[in-house]
Amino acid sequence: MFTVVIHALLLAFGLILPLGVQNVFVFNQGANQRMFKQALPVVVTASVCDTILIIVAVLGVSAVVAAFSFFQTLIFGIGFLFLAYMGFVTWKSEPSKTSLKEGMTVKAQILFAASVSLLNPHALMDIIGVIGTNSLLYSGKEKWIFTLVTISVSWIWFLFLAFAGKVIGKMDTNGKIMIWVNKVSACMIWGVALYMAKSILFH
Repeated sequence: MFTVVIHALLLAFGLILPLGVQNVFVFNQGANQRMFKQALPVVVTASVCDTILIIVAVLGVSAVVAAFSFFQTLIFGIGFLFLAYMGFVTWKSEPSKTSLKEGMTVKAQILFAASVSLLNPHALMDIIGVIGTNSLLYSGKEKWIFTLVTISVSWIWFLFLAFAGKVIGKMDTNGKIMIWVNKVSACMIWGVALYMAKSILFH
């Protein structure tokens, strides 16, 4: 059982730690909201979306996706367009002009967090292709422990990310740090988009 927990921890952290669209958005909302609790809608939405995807992956959708290659091509195609747009939006975002004291409304946080969680093919392929596939190594109680640990990592990480954003936001009163964070994030997002384009062309 201990091996299952360690496996799930290492796998979940390995997938969720890299800076991606979802992480960037949660971090930015932590930085932009006046109070930490005002960033909780994005934390809860991102965590719930990941929870749903992980459960669906463990229940066997990963095997279906793996069996039909055109699903992967479709997901990567949609993902390229989505990430290319998200990179543009992130690059153009300038907190110093909009004030770090004004964050998104609850509705906007929920809708945007859901979109970057459920329409991000990189995350979908990670969860369905990696977590789903690895869950096939277990059955019964071990499989559900594996699932619960990966879900727990997601919730803890997003809480930490929003809190870290809040700390940086307090330090960055004029928005200069966040502008550079956005620029770097945009480049990374575009990098993932190009990787997906390559996957489609040379599949």
